[in-house]
Amino acid sequence: MSISTRIYDPSARISMSGRFDFKVHRDFKEAYIHLLDNAAVHEIEVDMGNVEYMDSSALGMLLLLHERASALNKNVSLLNTTGAVSKLLEVANFNKVFNFKH
Repeated sequence: MSISTRIYDPSARISMSGRFDFKVHRDFKEAYIHLLDNAAVHEIEVDMGNVEYMDSSALGMLLLLHERASALNKNVSLLNTTGAVSKLLEVANFNKVFNFKH
């Protein structure tokens, strides 16, 4: 999996491609931790347009990001969810927790 970040004041974007599973938990945390620490960032967008697969551990990682961001009064949005990834997020009722943007 490839993970990159970019800051667009007052938001930041985490872009991912490939398989989003437990194997990338450290990389994912490293991608968002500095965004949470940055006072100029008020929203974190997670671009999932190129994510081919995700499992239940990925759901947990997204929830953890949401909890940590909420504690700092930051929003988390999911971008470009499609296919099986979109269906998994729908089944898990993530639309009740996250903002979805396309």
